[in-house]
Amino acid sequence: MKARIPSASRSAIPSAARTALSVAALALVTGCATGPNANPADPLEPFNRQVARFNDTVDDAVLRPVATVYQRVLPSPVRTGVNNFFGNLSDIWSFVNSVAQLKLQDSAQTFMRVNVNTFFGLGGLLDIATEAGIDRHSEDFGQTLGRWGVPSGPYLVLPLLGPSTLRDTVALPVDFRGDALSYVSDIPVRNSLIALRLVDLRSNLLRASQLLDDAALDRYTFTRDAFLQRRRSEVHDGNLPDDGN
Repeated sequence: MKARIPSASRSAIPSAARTALSVAALALVTGCATGPNANPADPLEPFNRQVARFNDTVDDAVLRPVATVYQRVLPSPVRTGVNNFFGNLSDIWSFVNSVAQLKLQDSAQTFMRVNVNTFFGLGGLLDIATEAGIDRHSEDFGQTLGRWGVPSGPYLVLPLLGPSTLRDTVALPVDFRGDALSYVSDIPVRNSLIALRLVDLRSNLLRASQLLDDAALDRYTFTRDAFLQRRRSEVHDGNLPDDGN
């Protein structure tokens, strides 16, 4: 079965880039996949597979072609600036969630990142903070719920949004509300920025998706297992518990 990455995991929010890239990277590194129904965290596998196929169809028909043109037409420095800009916006919501999780050091560093990149990085087009050694700490409301003991629940594949869990799906409305772009009052401008962010995200995954296409992998189980492992690591800062959440 030809392997493909999901069209856009949680694409409407900034954490999607990090999760999707992590899934692709982990897939390429591990080089193997489990068989169907092997993961007890996925009791809805038949339904999830159908949604995943729908997402792949949309990706093949729309997202990948548009992202390919975007990458070919725009120079690399321009694409880097776009990526930096949206990354700076995502740091604002990361800061809120770091505070909610009582991660004081991470909160301070993220606060510094936003201010440095906004005021000295031309509104975030330049990532001055990273060059200055100020680390990025990516957080969302799903991670905040997990931090305070809310179990992940079963694995879910959402239409257009891709891999998720029940906990992360419940958190989505809050994440959408916390997205800085949701406060842009001009609807055409806001929708254009959201579309640009999605295309930028997908363009960053073109090479990884091509490598996965060429590999003899079950895309669904590969993506599921990689996503769940990565998500647990994000919630627990790499210190994985034994309870599976």
